[in-house]
Amino acid sequence: MESNQSIQAEEIRRKFPPDWDVPEFRIEFWDGKTSDYCVVVPVINEGDRIRQFVRRLNSANIAEIADIIIVDAGSTDKSLERDYLRLHNIRGLLIKTSLGKLSGQLRCAYAFAINQGYEGIVTIDGNDKDNPEAIPRFISTLKIGVDFVQASRFLPGGVAANTPKTRDYAIRYIHAPCLSLASGFKWTDTTQGFRAYSRKMLLDPNMAIFRSIFCDYELLAYMSYRAPKLGYTCKELPTERRYPIGKVPTKISGIEGNLLILKTLFKACIGKYNVS
Repeated sequence: MESNQSIQAEEIRRKFPPDWDVPEFRIEFWDGKTSDYCVVVPVINEGDRIRQFVRRLNSANIAEIADIIIVDAGSTDKSLERDYLRLHNIRGLLIKTSLGKLSGQLRCAYAFAINQGYEGIVTIDGNDKDNPEAIPRFISTLKIGVDFVQASRFLPGGVAANTPKTRDYAIRYIHAPCLSLASGFKWTDTTQGFRAYSRKMLLDPNMAIFRSIFCDYELLAYMSYRAPKLGYTCKELPTERRYPIGKVPTKISGIEGNLLILKTLFKACIGKYNVS
């Protein structure tokens, strides 16, 4: 079975344009395309959080309007059992098998989704902090011609519950203002990964998202900067983002992790990731 999955993934990779740099991945399972839109859920070792989130996706009937694809960075916690995912209407599970963090996962999933012919992609984290009931609004917004839809807990109607104070301050007064000033679009919430993109924008050679420079967390800041610069229609939607009380589930922590985010932000804002 594993060899067949490897062959299937390699056949798909051969269809990618030669200038795309996509990390190695395998297809754990893929039950086929049924919609024009898909939801990409990046995870790594989310444990009960991803299982709860999968249940929430199922309760919200998201599979009726979009195909749900989980992209894993190599979880070892046994939280992504195939039968459980299929029982809850997950259509595919991709496993990134090479080095890299979130940006590498997204390059795998976006390349796969584009190859399958999806017209738009919604991305939402698998750590159960975002409310998946907002996904239909993201897809509806793509359908009317918006190219980049960003979730915002800070817009009127949004909910920011239990956000750590240092993170709240950094987003409101550093990250979002810097990207707003640099991009020319008024962003209010730029660090979270609940977003949607049009196929047209993802394929734009001037956007050029399939590059090895996008390995860790660069892709999110870059796209928030680059999309308005290239004239794409962008829009924020109010959403709920709830942190659990107690220990914060995050892959970015400590002085080193936060300095990396700031370094990435400033490089994006001065055009260091631009293709030309």
